[in-house]
Amino acid sequence: MTVHDPIPPLTRTATTANSYDPKTRTFEAVVATMTPVTRRDARGPFNEVLTPATLAASTGMPLLDSHKTDSVRDLLGRVVSTRVDGNQIIAKLQLSSASDTDPIAQRIADGSLTGVSIGYRVSGWAESTGADGQRQKSPTAWTLTEVTLTTNPADPNARVRHAKAPAEPARAGGIPKNRAATNGVHMPDVIENTTEQDAERTRRSTIRTLVRSAGLSAETADDLIDQEVTLDQAKAAVFDATQTRTAPVIRTHAPQNNDPAVITRRQADAVAVRMAGGDCPDDARQYMGDSLLDMARDSLTRSGVSTRGLSADDVFTRASHGTSDFPLVVSNAMGKVAADSYKAAESPLKQLGRQRVLRDFKPSTSIRLGEMGRLEEIAESGEIKATSRAENGESMSLKTYARGINVSRNLLVNDDLNLLGDMTAAFGEAAAQTEADEMVALLTGNPNLSDGTPVFDVSRGNLAAAGAAPSETTLSAARKAMRGFKGLDGKTLLSVTPKYLLVGPELETDAEKLLAAIYAATTGDVNAWTGKLSLLVEPRITDDQWFVFADPARVASLVYGYLASAQGVQIQRAEAWDTLGIKYRAFLDFGTGWSDWRGAYRNAGS
Repeated sequence: MTVHDPIPPLTRTATTANSYDPKTRTFEAVVATMTPVTRRDARGPFNEVLTPATLAASTGMPLLDSHKTDSVRDLLGRVVSTRVDGNQIIAKLQLSSASDTDPIAQRIADGSLTGVSIGYRVSGWAESTGADGQRQKSPTAWTLTEVTLTTNPADPNARVRHAKAPAEPARAGGIPKNRAATNGVHMPDVIENTTEQDAERTRRSTIRTLVRSAGLSAETADDLIDQEVTLDQAKAAVFDATQTRTAPVIRTHAPQNNDPAVITRRQADAVAVRMAGGDCPDDARQYMGDSLLDMARDSLTRSGVSTRGLSADDVFTRASHGTSDFPLVVSNAMGKVAADSYKAAESPLKQLGRQRVLRDFKPSTSIRLGEMGRLEEIAESGEIKATSRAENGESMSLKTYARGINVSRNLLVNDDLNLLGDMTAAFGEAAAQTEADEMVALLTGNPNLSDGTPVFDVSRGNLAAAGAAPSETTLSAARKAMRGFKGLDGKTLLSVTPKYLLVGPELETDAEKLLAAIYAATTGDVNAWTGKLSLLVEPRITDDQWFVFADPARVASLVYGYLASAQGVQIQRAEAWDTLGIKYRAFLDFGTGWSDWRGAYRNAGS
């Protein structure tokens, strides 16, 4: 019996190590790549594209488990750093040293856990049309808020990063070809066939891995395999495909339903609709059937307080004076209702003025620069003379107006949102009334300007010498006077164009007839003022005086302003332990004044 030497074993090597460092518990991950995602807004579906170039610096972010924030155990670690690498966003992540993260570390180390996702906030959007003709929206600026490990990432290419790409399987040893090494006995053909089959399986597997890593379709791998290309040829083909394909976009996750901020916003939208009516946003409809008591219980549960066995009084007491989101839900809803009623009740006088935003309550001076005049002719090689511009300044300052409201325990328990809505809408209307009263008092009070002369004065030419009702003749006189207004230099004609006719209820009907369009049979019947002026009616003007104003964008006579941090009516919660309900206050930081007399004309009326 002939004894043959043993056949050397066949072995394969492949590098699959990822970037996980067990000493520091850190690893790198591609947290976002350029892959498209379909979103939907009020106009319909669109492709969301988050570009790395507009990503702002992000620090102090948590590393979470599947976007969950319900428990401290959901916090797996932290984000050490982020960087942009071409069309990818790379993050260095560090797991906590706590023992409950050891199983996760093991899954990352052995490569079974690779999925990564992110959370983000967008400051603004730019819309365009993509290469496929679909709507496309990209952020002008955005910030990462979290990185999360997940088994089902939104971005299929967001993965824990490998230290190096999988190596091409190599064969160590093999089938000896030298007959002398086998005592002259030829090895069976089945062994050679097995080797060829292994090599083909290796080629196919490696090609599919290359294609999948490059983000290409499975059909691309099938085509390369069917063409019987070598591994080098496959690598070249994959590289060419990645250079010519359409640039992908970043996919991120939308805010989750368990995000406290999202829940608070949706509940506030639902409460506001129940208070004042209107259309409810789709994502808030689930809370339309919840009472205030239901929302109070829900807010306590989210903040870790058990409501089992608590009466309605106890629930509202704890929700109103604790750390829950319930008072914020109510105040946000009240703010929406107050803002809507405030907008609806605004005075038409605000159309005549220019809005300013002031940083504080100190008197603020509005500086108006004079005109340049005309250019002067110079002789050949003559000197260009410098000129100066006159300036004038009128001052104004902010005042604070406020009222309070108590949301009683009875109102909360009875879930009487209609009453609460009426009370809140009255806040908004009161703020609008306050603004209108201040502006009308300024208009009819005719105060002196910084030059010591009243705003409307015969010497300025913006006050009719004799009062009369609005007519073609008196309006023509007003327009002629405004066309002749001169700048601060006393020479430059401003040619101010009238745009608004302001009257009180006494003259409303006559003014409508005067400005109405008519079908003229003859040239003498043509209404010269049709379409020339816009009619504004201010009910607080109780007599028959009337005014003509220019477009404030051309010449601003009236100005009004708000505090920079509180524009319009504001609703705030006032913490108090002396009531069983919730205290709220509405306040308005508002001021108005004159900027220039040249954009206004007054007639005292008949």
